[in-house]
Amino acid sequence: MRVLVQRSGEAKCIVDEKITGKIKKGLVLFVGFTEGDNQESISYLVHKIINLRIFDDENHIMNKSILEMEDSKILSISQFTLYADTKKGNRPSYQKALNGQQAIQLYNLFNQELAKYIPVETGIFGADMKIHLVNDGPVTIWLER
Repeated sequence: MRVLVQRSGEAKCIVDEKITGKIKKGLVLFVGFTEGDNQESISYLVHKIINLRIFDDENHIMNKSILEMEDSKILSISQFTLYADTKKGNRPSYQKALNGQQAIQLYNLFNQELAKYIPVETGIFGADMKIHLVNDGPVTIWLER
């Protein structure tokens, strides 16, 4: 399981010209799954994400987690391309990405687990999504399990 975490000043997901998810201050998560990912992988990364100290404290030091930020949310976006393999040629291979049926189940579990701690907005799994993101900082963190 891979999650690209971006601290956001604001973000939204648009599918077919409709907003499916929108946040102000918070985190945008791009989430991908591979063979062997399970509830343990999800629990580990959810715990890591909600406790990741990447928000500024009163001294402008990244020392606060999203749980400590007032009115913050998460925008979670499924993204199988996190498992792109570019070692051969110029066309990425996505063979390491989990198939859609299995991945959507894990993605839904991941979002449900996150929602126990903080409000979660989402895109639409498998859709052609347009993500508008103001990366705050910029702060971008790669997590993997």
